[in-house]
Amino acid sequence: MLSQKTRYTIRAFQHLADHWGKGQVQLADIADAQNIPPKFLTVILSEMAREGLLISQRGRDGGYQLALPPIDISYGDLVRLTRGSLALVPCAARNAHEHCKNCLPEAECRLRSLMLKVRDDTASILDRITLADPIALEPVFDKDEAAE
Repeated sequence: MLSQKTRYTIRAFQHLADHWGKGQVQLADIADAQNIPPKFLTVILSEMAREGLLISQRGRDGGYQLALPPIDISYGDLVRLTRGSLALVPCAARNAHEHCKNCLPEAECRLRSLMLKVRDDTASILDRITLADPIALEPVFDKDEAAE
């Protein structure tokens, strides 16, 4: 499951991608449009600026903008920077691999094999889709319609 920080980061970056090439976007505008607490957004955007994905400018006319074109920032980049891993279990992580507690040896664990496939497929999808790609909104169904 994505953390709240990751979800806020993605929404903020989508907002900045929508304003690509139009100059700085003020933090308050992002926070209001994306329903993100301003204090939390300040921390997130500062971290992303340190990672080199954002340019920040202080002052009355300051704000934030993407440091790279939207086509050069994938959703996989954003998830990894905020969550650390795409793996659902520690033994399936590429960079933060850990042995699972109370588990079988990794060579015998079919759950690990499954989670490796899930991680690889998830990475393939998230790394292929960038902020420049249009993301269509799915229709919203209520519970009664979904049951039909």
